[in-house]
Amino acid sequence: QVQLVESGGGLVQPGGSLRLSCAASGFTLDRYAIGWFRQAPGKEREGISCISSSDGSTYYTESVKGRFIISRDNAKNTVYLQMNSLKPEDTDVYYCNANIDGVNYWGKGTLVTVSS
Repeated sequence: QVQLVESGGGLVQPGGSLRLSCAASGFTLDRYAIGWFRQAPGKEREGISCISSSDGSTYYTESVKGRFIISRDNAKNTVYLQMNSLKPEDTDVYYCNANIDGVNYWGKGTLVTVSS
């Protein structure tokens, strides 16, 4: 059974850092591209970063480029999102995603709140 579980969210002051984790089970994570998305209430879910399965290449949306780093630990079957220089506008629920054989799988999300 495919499962994705996000963790690591919380309350952080502007300029601070958090590291989110996406633990996968039921499939081998490094065989698929994994994405991080975020969503605020009433807004569409936004893709912010992904890491490929083949060569580990990464993508970042412009708003997080230079501040967020996506990485993968194959031994732990986990993908991370290191978030630095956090801003209040980064406040959202963060989700990880895997598309496996045409089916999108999502975790339940982890809330990140950036506030002083």
